[in-house]
This record gives sequence, C-alpha cells and structure tokens, in this order.
Amino acid sequence: MEESAKIFVAGHRGLVGRAIVRVLAAQRFRNVVTRDRGQLDLGDEAAVAAFFAYEKPEFVVLAAARVGGIKAN
Repeated sequence: MEESAKIFVAGHRGLVGRAIVRVLAAQRFRNVVTRDRGQLDLGDEAAVAAFFAYEKPEFVVLAAARVGGIKAN
C-alpha cells in the first residue's frame, strides 16, 4: 500500500480499530478515514453506499462489532 492510499477503518473506537489506526499512523499512512456510529450507521445500506460513493476508499478495514460482554452471548 502506498502511504497516500485512502483507507477506511470501520470501528476505529474499539480496541482493535484503535490499534489499527495507531499502527497506520506510525507507518505514516496519511489518508485514513474514520466515521463513528453517529456519522455512519453500518446497518444502513443506503448510507454506506453513499459513503463509499463519496469517499472512494482504496482499502477497507472492518473492525466494527456489536459487543456487550459475556452476558450478551
């Protein structure tokens, strides 16, 4: 990947997503795109399609998850 590649990290506020964004920054990737749940609902197909049409990321990292601890299982 080129350092200028546009990379979308979904789930950047979670444990794994935060670590990925940190590593990308340390590796000098300068075009990392993130959206929180309030900005982009990944369950909304039309919103996701519009986001991808507008941002046109070259790479996507899916670190988003619905978590609730052991009781959610």
